[in-house]
Amino acid sequence: MRTVAVIGGGASGMMAAVTAASEGARVILLEHKDRIGKKILSTGNGRCNFTNIHQEPICYHSEDPLFPWEVVEKFNAQAVISFFLQLGVYSKNRNGYIYPNSDQASAVLDAFRMELDRLKVEIRTGVECREIRPGKKGFTILTDQEPVRADRVILCAGSKAAPTTGSDGSGYDLAKKLGHRILPVLPALTALKCEEKFFKSIAGVRANGSVSIWSGDECIAKDTGEIQLTDYGISGIPVFQVSRYASKLLYEKKETDAVLDFMPDFTKEQTNAFLRARAKTRPDKSAEMFLIGLFHKKLCDLWIRLSEIPRQRKAGELNSDEIARLTDLIKEFRVRVRETNPYDKAQVCCGGVDTREVDPETLESVYVPGVYFAGEILDVDGMCGGYNLTFAWASGYVAGKAASGADQ
Repeated sequence: MRTVAVIGGGASGMMAAVTAASEGARVILLEHKDRIGKKILSTGNGRCNFTNIHQEPICYHSEDPLFPWEVVEKFNAQAVISFFLQLGVYSKNRNGYIYPNSDQASAVLDAFRMELDRLKVEIRTGVECREIRPGKKGFTILTDQEPVRADRVILCAGSKAAPTTGSDGSGYDLAKKLGHRILPVLPALTALKCEEKFFKSIAGVRANGSVSIWSGDECIAKDTGEIQLTDYGISGIPVFQVSRYASKLLYEKKETDAVLDFMPDFTKEQTNAFLRARAKTRPDKSAEMFLIGLFHKKLCDLWIRLSEIPRQRKAGELNSDEIARLTDLIKEFRVRVRETNPYDKAQVCCGGVDTREVDPETLESVYVPGVYFAGEILDVDGMCGGYNLTFAWASGYVAGKAASGADQ
């Protein structure tokens, strides 16, 4: 019987362990925290959005853009839903976002624990893995306790996101010692801190709109949804979706701007015409009250101040330049991004083990046969909405099956 050691007890590690054990391997699961699956409990605001039925290649990012989709196609969303149904987790569909019917992330973790127990996977917690040493027959994993010997090793040690749950970046050192290149690991799916001092005056505002990331005159990325304004900058799902691009620009020490559009369904010309017509409808309104009912009062106050329009100026007296300044603020509200939120507030990271050094068919190292990778340790990050967990399940499945020798 082949012995497979899985390093990392997160989503991909548990999936790899279950898959390898289901294929007849003896599996040892090594986790350096006191228990497995801690990060799963915080996903989906504690409800665990574990996959999404809307799947496209553009939902995943990597320096090798074809790699993520090659993996996901081998264990797609329907396979994920079926897998969890077999484990007893009945799912519900919210506009394509798939959750446990119980709305409890703990249901997913409990189902895994029961399956790992049923398959007699040996789980060792509180074990720090320090080096994977290839030998003539298999591998020796050096730890802070006794060495672990295995025929195959799957490295699922996560990224640097949410380090308190176990993803502290320690897996990258293990990969580097095996000769693998680590692409810069940066926070992704996180909020952005901005330089402007006025954010404290608009903290707490939520508004539908679009956010785009710019470097000079080039738009790098764009997304639309509910933007959250904080005392330090911008947050919300559309900001999370574009944050990886801001991370990369900041890492490259390039000027990074975010441009917010608070009327994304209108062109700039339509917005200008709308404001001119609005001014004519109630010409006696003060400029201070002109935008009330259209946007949050905190935003209205800020824009009137930034446009340098006297607050008591009547709406009917606003000239074309003043209307144009308001239009610019509404449609192209440009702020300078200073930094991203740190790793402990990021959902995932971009960067990691260079996927060009990993076989997409099996996730085996091209340098060290018998070593496999799965999950966030790889240079793959997905959009919000269950995509990162989808990749974790798919990569864990592919690596677990290959490491067990099921295809040989």
